Amino acid sequence: MEQPNNSLSGKLLRSSFVVSLMTMLSRIFGLARDMVIAYFFGAAAGADAFFLAFRIPNFFRRLFAEGAFAQAFVPVLTEYKENRTREEVRALIGKSAGSLGAVLALLTLAGVLGAAVVIGVFAPGFVYHGDTAKFDLATDMLRLTFPYLFLISMTALSGAVLNTYDKFAVPSFTPVLLNISLIASAVLLRPYLDAPVMALAWGVLVAGVAQLTFQLPFLARENLLPLPSVDFKDPGVKRIGWLMLPAVFGASVSQINLLVDTLLASFLETGSLSWLYYSDRLLELPLALFGITIATVILPGLSREHTTESGEAFSGTLNWALRLVLLFGVPATVALVYLAEPLIAALFYSGELTVRDVAMSSYSLAAYGVGLLGHMMVKVLAPGYFARQDTRTPVRYGIYALVANIVLNFALVWQFKHVGLAMATSISAFLNAGLLLTGLLRADVLRFSAGWKSFLLQVAISSMVMLLVLYLILPDMAYWISEGFISRMVTIVLICFAGAVSYAAVLLCTGFRYQQLIR
Repeated sequence: MEQPNNSLSGKLLRSSFVVSLMTMLSRIFGLARDMVIAYFFGAAAGADAFFLAFRIPNFFRRLFAEGAFAQAFVPVLTEYKENRTREEVRALIGKSAGSLGAVLALLTLAGVLGAAVVIGVFAPGFVYHGDTAKFDLATDMLRLTFPYLFLISMTALSGAVLNTYDKFAVPSFTPVLLNISLIASAVLLRPYLDAPVMALAWGVLVAGVAQLTFQLPFLARENLLPLPSVDFKDPGVKRIGWLMLPAVFGASVSQINLLVDTLLASFLETGSLSWLYYSDRLLELPLALFGITIATVILPGLSREHTTESGEAFSGTLNWALRLVLLFGVPATVALVYLAEPLIAALFYSGELTVRDVAMSSYSLAAYGVGLLGHMMVKVLAPGYFARQDTRTPVRYGIYALVANIVLNFALVWQFKHVGLAMATSISAFLNAGLLLTGLLRADVLRFSAGWKSFLLQVAISSMVMLLVLYLILPDMAYWISEGFISRMVTIVLICFAGAVSYAAVLLCTGFRYQQLIR
């Protein structure tokens, strides 16, 4: 049976638990943040403008930080860590920080100075509809939010270094600071501004400074605080750059898909961007807790296993990650789709958010939820390529998925509006995941271990029983609209708890043992 060895899989599970715990904390604050935004700003024009102005730097951030750069940087850094001196490692970190920082500083300056052009490119519908007020507001916000790209990318570089040295807690906690900043800005700064929604843009800028500052002492404690220097000719930096170029596309297909959604949604009625945002935020909760967490933990391990030419352990780690994704991803998909409207109502129905906003957001949440498992699989399969410093293959698959998404967007948006955009994203995620999985099997770096058939059957039966339990205990929609916030929240938590308990209980009854995750 090809599995990671006992000590390694136990270490991975403990690391995953730490990252999941910190990520859960971040997502709780993130939900609080979104509830505050929904309460004060609803799904009106101001909210649409902010979500656009925040999405654009986040897109570039995931290209340069959490996406392509991290996937290219971690394997090279791991190789330096295993085979070079500490001073050489620090030099690589410093030159990488300086070189990436120089590129990002220029990009940030261009984004701030050309904010109006950027908004026009990413949301042409604002111009098409002649909505100059929303266009101008989004432009002003982008000038404040675009510097977040530089700050959070440097933060992500610091986090990648800490993760490589098995320090997962600090990078996982850092996003909490963004949520706290946005909540504080919305509550405290909003009353003092002519355009109250501008408080959110200021909150993003403050958060970027806080997040970067927070991580620096922990780097210093590990004696890894870099002295940034620009050196594009350094062999390590050049390797990272060459690995990064194709990965810019391949690792960020989902983000490009979201921006295509944004572009088309700008042509739809006011509120469409906000409906997609609120539903996407609920999709991100299980995706971050399980998919991104597992991917973050396994990449350094896979890189080490590739460096030491341990093919059996490499395949075992991928098997372990896929089982964990399915174990949590299948029931999470079922719950997101079936509980879409109650979830939106329980969390966001108050203040400026209307009953219609709840319904429209829930439709796109159900459509996004169908693709959750596809997104999670992409997250854990892509490191199987990046750890082997193969960035070309995921790029090719990413192009196929992106083209499919764009075609589906245009095919579905006219009939299903914003829901069609979410449906297209889900379908393309499964296409991308299927291609990645097939490629790993064909390259013989992933070989399915024994017990997969029984495991899939256990997950399927348990998920169906959980769905039945949810059907039997779920109140009708009138309850979610008529009850107060506290009552709604208590009810949805109890319903989710009952679903989770029923799923876990049936798993045990069908013979699944949780020790399998660390065996």
